Amino acid sequence: MKNWWRVVKSVAASALGVQSEANRQHDFQQNSIVPYLVVGVLFLVLFIISLITIVKLVAS
Repeated sequence: MKNWWRVVKSVAASALGVQSEANRQHDFQQNSIVPYLVVGVLFLVLFIISLITIVKLVAS
């Protein structure tokens, strides 16, 4: 998959629950799941780090 920005937008939209059916169908027609896995794991790590940071800021 050459268009990483489309993958990033797709992962973010699906994580937020606002992925359109047309985009979901396009995602499932791709040959490789690897870009979605890479971006998904990075998204998850950044999400967890941001939650930890917010909790530390609020708790201090």
